[in-house]
Amino acid sequence: MIVLLLSLLLVSSLSHSFPTELTLPEHQTETRLHFAALDEVRLLANGLLQLGHSLKDFVQNTKNQINDIFQKLNIFDKSFYQLSALASEIKEEEEELKKTTVFLKANNEEIKSLSLKINSKVEDIIKERNHLRSQVGGLEEKLSGLSQSLLSTEQVAEISTLKEIIQTQEKSITDLLKAVNEQSEQLNNQKTKIKGLENKLSIQETAENSRRNRQTNSLAGYLPYFTSDGSFSSDLPKDCGEVFNRGQKFSGLYAIKPHESKTFLVNCEFTEEGVFTVIQRRHDGSVDFDQSWEKYEDGFGDFSSEFWLGLKKIYAVARQGHSLLHVQIEDWRKEKHFIVYQYILEDAASNYTIHLKLQSAESGSAVDEHTGFRFSTKDHNDGNQDPNCAQDYTGGWWFSICGDINLNGKCIQSRPPKKGTHWKPGRGTTIFKASKISISHLTKPQTP
Repeated sequence: MIVLLLSLLLVSSLSHSFPTELTLPEHQTETRLHFAALDEVRLLANGLLQLGHSLKDFVQNTKNQINDIFQKLNIFDKSFYQLSALASEIKEEEEELKKTTVFLKANNEEIKSLSLKINSKVEDIIKERNHLRSQVGGLEEKLSGLSQSLLSTEQVAEISTLKEIIQTQEKSITDLLKAVNEQSEQLNNQKTKIKGLENKLSIQETAENSRRNRQTNSLAGYLPYFTSDGSFSSDLPKDCGEVFNRGQKFSGLYAIKPHESKTFLVNCEFTEEGVFTVIQRRHDGSVDFDQSWEKYEDGFGDFSSEFWLGLKKIYAVARQGHSLLHVQIEDWRKEKHFIVYQYILEDAASNYTIHLKLQSAESGSAVDEHTGFRFSTKDHNDGNQDPNCAQDYTGGWWFSICGDINLNGKCIQSRPPKKGTHWKPGRGTTIFKASKISISHLTKPQTP
């Protein structure tokens, strides 16, 4: 815009500075100059008006960007304040534990000093007892020499006195030894308490560092979806595929809101093979999968270890379509198998009936079709031929014939094999140590 105005002014000045050879009458020249100046003024005014509009738009956009920055800063301030409050509480607990440790160490030093004194007294008593024994030995020799004659009254009294002294000293020694043992036990207990407190401090510091790291990572994932008042934004992604499309490139926990569903957290994996929502993971048997129907609907376990996402959430993700079902299993010989299915999952009214059709597999360990089987648990009859599958083989699953397939059974190398997690592709049952079931998100719909 500024360049255009400068060009117009330059042209105008040139037209006034260099007259042409054609000479016009004086009144015509004045009229022409009058109209030329008016055009220049209009052109200049129009340019200034457009420049004003552009500046106004630029100022408005700048204000909007500043407001967005302030909103994000407010969110960050709230999160930072919460982290600071938690850190202050933990520091207070650490200070109390340190004070207790110092106090116990002081008691430990006092007990050590007392123990040394007692040991010194015991040594003195032992020496005195040995001396008395030597005196008694001398008296016994005298008595043996006087065995042929009667003892005098003074000798009998002396012997009685020495016996009483010896008995008293032996009792004192016994009491002191008992006290020494008690002090030793107390000293050991104090050492154990001090070591326990030191371990507790170390564990608490490690847990706090881990918690801070996890909270920082989780906030990094959730901050884009928080509003200025600290609540979730209504514009949440519907699945992990949309999370990835919005710019998130690191695997982890993300909040999603599928169509006609509540907001919940899922474990998203972003790999070279694609984008996945993990709905089941097992690897060490740390989580009990022999759960009730309610648990299998709502989900259970730990996202960082073993978990089942929940039938309600799985259905909410699956009903949006454009996805495939991936099954990864590893046997006790560490051999891995990968199977991909086209699938349809029905709602709760049909006990989450599933229909599978084989898409691809790296070996012959896949079942070609698994159609029309309902999900069942030990307390929920699925309506299939044998209602006792979940009770006999534990865990919740889409049972066809009892024992054919069950990735939610006991995570053990069991005998018979059907009691553990297993997969029967038609040529023998294979027992599995680890499994992962996930939904991959596609760009085009697939029809089973």
